[in-house]
Parts: sequence; structure tokens; C-alpha cells
Amino acid sequence: MFIGHFAPPLIVAARPKAAGLGTLFVAAQLVDIGFAALLVPGIEAMRIEPGITAMNPMDLHHMPYTHSLLGTAIWAGVFGALVWAATKRREAAIGAALVVVSHWFIDLLVHIPDLTLFGAPPKLGLGLWNHPLVAMPLEALLIGGAFLYYMRRTQAPTGDRRLWMLAALLATVQAVDWFGPKEPVYSLAIPATMLAAYAVLAGTAAWAGTNRRPLARLAT
Repeated sequence: MFIGHFAPPLIVAARPKAAGLGTLFVAAQLVDIGFAALLVPGIEAMRIEPGITAMNPMDLHHMPYTHSLLGTAIWAGVFGALVWAATKRREAAIGAALVVVSHWFIDLLVHIPDLTLFGAPPKLGLGLWNHPLVAMPLEALLIGGAFLYYMRRTQAPTGDRRLWMLAALLATVQAVDWFGPKEPVYSLAIPATMLAAYAVLAGTAAWAGTNRRPLARLAT
């Protein structure tokens, strides 16, 4: 799951006191941002194993600090505290923390067993990456439904052009992820590409959401 992770932030961002869409996009991929950062010094680890799943050649064999449920909860708590400190809005902080936690449960659907509860076995994962005819429509439905929800419950004085540009960017990035060439071996180019992609997506989301507000009838 890639852009499917951005469904929860779109839903949460429609709330009147939510954090900004860019902040929530960071929340959605915070544990992957942490994973990419921890790959560089070797604190967490992965390797490329072509054929390990039908859709993804990444063997994510060591990520106890980011992709355990406990680790994700800690990342969520810290991020929620930062959002509260910045906004002084409890709803914004709670919403952001819940978006961080949503990442683990969405990953649980698609990963083969490489997720943990506390950083040690048993390893969990329902393995939809081995079933692209299920995983791909599911991802499209998640993000498409969330976009419609957000669009119908918010408005911008300049219309929806920015939001459609964000949707086009997400579709393009997902198409590259699904159908583009895969790295044959692990290198630092992989975490660097991950971090660059997350930065561009979060920045575009912040730009798309900066002038959108909940509809008046929903905000009262």
C-alpha cells in the first residue's frame, strides 16, 4: 500500500479543527519516513528479493522501531504531542496521532508477515501484495473514496484545481510504484527516493489544502 495510506489524512482533514492536510500527509507516512531515515545508518534493514511478493521485491526483515505496533504508537504519541504544541488544539493532535497509527493497520493488509506487535516475533501480515487483482483496486477505492469525501466536505475560494493536481500527482506516483522498474539490489538510493517522494507529496498536499475550509453546515 502506498497512496492508500493517504486516505485517512484526507478524511481527518475534513474535520473543522483538524491539522492541515500537509501535516496529516506527513503523519500518514511518518513511520516510513522514520524507516527510510533508519535505513541509512543500518539501525533498520531491508534487502531486495525479486519474487518475494507478486507486487513488491522488498524484504523488510528488520524494522522493529517503526513497523511494530508499539513503535508506531510511540511515533504517533510524539507526533500528536508536536501537533498539540504547535496548534493547541486537542482534536488536531488526536487526529494526527490516529493517522500515524492507521499506517500499521493498512500495512497489515498488504505486507507479508514482516510486521510485529512489539518488535519481536510473531510476525504479521495478510499478504495482499501477492494478490494484485485485490490490492490494486482496494488501493484505488480507498484513495478515490477519501478524495471525494474531502472534496465534498471542504471548499476553497479558488475551486478544486489544486486538489485535482494533488490527485494527479498521487496517481502518477502510484503508477510508477506499480509499473515502473524496480531496483535490482538495495542501495542508499532507495531511502533517498522514499524521503524525496514523501517530501514532494506532503508539500503538494500542504499547498492543495492551505485555502480549503470545512463547509459551513458541517463546521457548526
